[in-house]
Amino acid sequence: MLFNSPVFIVFFAVVFCLYWLLRKRRPQNVLLLIASYVFYGAWSWKFLLLLMISTAVDFACGLLIERASDKQRKKTFVVVSVAVNLLLLGTFKYAGFFVHEAAEVIRWLGFEPHLTTLQIVLPVGISFYTFQSISYVVDVYRGKLRATTSLMDYALYVAFFPQLVAGPIERATHLMPQFLKDRVWSGAAFQSGLQLIVWGLFKKVAIADNLAPYVNTVFADPTGYSGGALLTAIVFFAFQIYCDFSGYSDTARGVARTMGFTLISNFEQPYFSKSPVEFWRRWHISLSQWFQDYLYFPLAMRYMRKGGWASKYKAHIISMGLIGFWHGANWTFVVFGLYWGFVIAGYLYASERIAEAPPDSALARLAGPSRPNALRGACAVVVMFAIVCVGWVFFRGQSLTECWHILTHLFSSVGQTGVLRPDITPASILWTLCVGLYVAEFMYLYRPAIANAVLGGDWRQALWRHALLAGIVFSYVVAQDAKVQPFIYFQF
Repeated sequence: MLFNSPVFIVFFAVVFCLYWLLRKRRPQNVLLLIASYVFYGAWSWKFLLLLMISTAVDFACGLLIERASDKQRKKTFVVVSVAVNLLLLGTFKYAGFFVHEAAEVIRWLGFEPHLTTLQIVLPVGISFYTFQSISYVVDVYRGKLRATTSLMDYALYVAFFPQLVAGPIERATHLMPQFLKDRVWSGAAFQSGLQLIVWGLFKKVAIADNLAPYVNTVFADPTGYSGGALLTAIVFFAFQIYCDFSGYSDTARGVARTMGFTLISNFEQPYFSKSPVEFWRRWHISLSQWFQDYLYFPLAMRYMRKGGWASKYKAHIISMGLIGFWHGANWTFVVFGLYWGFVIAGYLYASERIAEAPPDSALARLAGPSRPNALRGACAVVVMFAIVCVGWVFFRGQSLTECWHILTHLFSSVGQTGVLRPDITPASILWTLCVGLYVAEFMYLYRPAIANAVLGGDWRQALWRHALLAGIVFSYVVAQDAKVQPFIYFQF
């Protein structure tokens, strides 16, 4: 059941009306849990059982950790929870990858492997709810929250349908308390939630889904296109994945907000970042913070104790490498993560050397003045966007060979110069959509007074405007019919 489908619009309308008619917190939570299971079961009722198993294991481990009398027993239950979750995730997401790689190694050694090829269907959203469950158990172990004694409330935390299949990855310390208190109707919250829904769906169906055919065509056969077409496809993919994923996150936040819940923001205009560190603080924020709290900090402390000039950078490289592998069972994702790990480590190393350099040194002069400068800031944004686009090549490419071809032929004049098909939106219109989005986000970020003047006014007028935009989005979705595109991050 996709956010950008008429089925979901009907589903949410029914749930929304029943939810506010119930008024009381307990029956509202029961309704939300049932609706969440129906929402997830629409993909596969078999995988719904997998979700329930993960929920039951982590609920039990949370209680056992809280009731354990010594730290070693607490740690044992953490290990059990993490092992079960990673076993399920590894089996469904990575087993086929490892079997295939093992077969390749055997062939390289000169033998013919007789390994069974695994065709395992990936349960939608398993990477997201697995990490969310693990964070709950670890936070209980660390004493950041008390283990809940209500299985229903915990099940709702894991399965809450707005953010179940593609995040944001919520922490129990933030979301669980919202399930335990009464929700009161708010016209302002409904209006802002509707605005998020409309804006999210607009980014998805009007921008991302129009960019997708062009991108898919070029990446399906990159050897047949010139450097200009390849570069255009890379930039278009950068905007496609941003509008697709942030569109989902905005819609999820908007749906939750109309029912009285607040989900964390997952994106903060990442393409205005001036450094690799800043980019990952703005892009997929919930995942970056998860790895930071549960992997990077423990690794950093361990390596810092060992000493050595390179120790402090190992945690960045390992963490980013695992972030890449989290995205999918393919060497392209591993390289995507390692690429970012080395970029961040290189940036931090250079920043430290510049900070330690004497003011009159050549390195300090090369870095330029320390005070803010609009031109230098704009150049940093452009350079950072180029670095991001190189990373997206590994993310989108089907093989490392294909990625290498794209990156080494960006200035080639051989091949088709573009995609000219009647069923694909012309590149000029696609460029207009990308530039228009960038300008809109620039106004929102740097000229909020103008943005507020455009979006402000009486809330009834704003509601009418959002309803009109929602009608446009709905009409577009209906017009697409069978062409409705799934969200990219559903495959992760």
